[in-house]
Amino acid sequence: MTHRRIRVATVITRMTAGAGGVALRGALALDPDRYAVVIVTGGTGFNGERMDRTQEVLSGVDAVKDAPEGDLLAAAYEAGLGAVRIPSLVPEISLRKDAAALRILTGVLREGRFDVVHTNSAKGGALGRVAASRAHVERIVHTYHGFPFHEFQSPWRRGLYVGIERWLGRRTDVCLAVGSGVAAEAIRRGLVSPDRVRTIAPAVDPVCYPAGTAARGMARRRLGLPAGVRLVGTVGRVDYQKAPEQWIDALAEVDGDDVWGLWIGDGPLRGRLLARARKRGLADRFRLLGHREDVSELLPALDVFALASRYEGLPCALIEAIGAGVPVVATAVNAVPDVVVPGETGLLVPAQAPRVLGQAIGYLLNEPVEARRMAAAAKARVGEWYTPHTLGTVLDHVYGGRMLWS
Repeated sequence: MTHRRIRVATVITRMTAGAGGVALRGALALDPDRYAVVIVTGGTGFNGERMDRTQEVLSGVDAVKDAPEGDLLAAAYEAGLGAVRIPSLVPEISLRKDAAALRILTGVLREGRFDVVHTNSAKGGALGRVAASRAHVERIVHTYHGFPFHEFQSPWRRGLYVGIERWLGRRTDVCLAVGSGVAAEAIRRGLVSPDRVRTIAPAVDPVCYPAGTAARGMARRRLGLPAGVRLVGTVGRVDYQKAPEQWIDALAEVDGDDVWGLWIGDGPLRGRLLARARKRGLADRFRLLGHREDVSELLPALDVFALASRYEGLPCALIEAIGAGVPVVATAVNAVPDVVVPGETGLLVPAQAPRVLGQAIGYLLNEPVEARRMAAAAKARVGEWYTPHTLGTVLDHVYGGRMLWS
């Protein structure tokens, strides 16, 4: 006797590294004999570039043609997942495009006869949950990778976003939070009742992140670094959230002409980042690589991974750096303390405190024995929990409607 597979639509605004990577690894960890997963995403790439298409909706091969830089939909399609692209689904608020995206998305979900709709990101989570409700989908799941509100917004804007998330929470069967700090914030803000929240970890495949002397040497040769350079790096979009100018200010606090900085990623504040590096006298010792597909091969080149974010969920780049055996220092925001335990698995600093961040970077560079000890402890911690298999098991329970705590 054959059983019909459970049909799942994974909705996300931008299918790029970070939330998109978590969504992809989670979908691929599910049993394909039990689940049929379709990725539904917009047409915006890593740097905000758009697909030039006039069609309202694209599917299959058409959805992955001429994809914007950094887009992971092609990888999902090649792995056997369904692919749907709605170009009007964009990150920024646009009444015209949002109305169109909601109409189109509702139609896609209704026609697809999905059993589960799993939404991700702020815009995808909002429009996706409303569309799923309109399409009478039996089970609606949402992942909080972080929140659209944060302490650096004006009170009225923050209150508006919190109110919207509370309204959406009442239309959600299960909310998954990437990290315990994110889960606690969701409960504290009243976004969802405690019995409908489960903490998950972003999945990272350790096999993909080489470590050791050989990997370090290869990475440094690839980057063309001078001999003896001590390298501080980060990975992420160059935007307000990641505090790029403060990251440069922190690097400038570290003594030594042999200390270089590396940023892997791109974004709207690229010009400001480069200007700040010139202003702080770091132009000759700082490299902005832009978007790269070989991040896992480059991470072992780092002596320290430094995260300056103003707000976060639990960034995949941090987990990936730990998996590569790199000592880490990060701002103590949201779920970051889940993996960075001060003095045990890394160092934590306050957000918007570049001087303190610079001091912490200096400590890790100047105390290599301590840095290696914390890096090893962090890698052991990550390897036990942050795996695709673990995430797939949670999704299987949630999609199947079994007890959250089983």
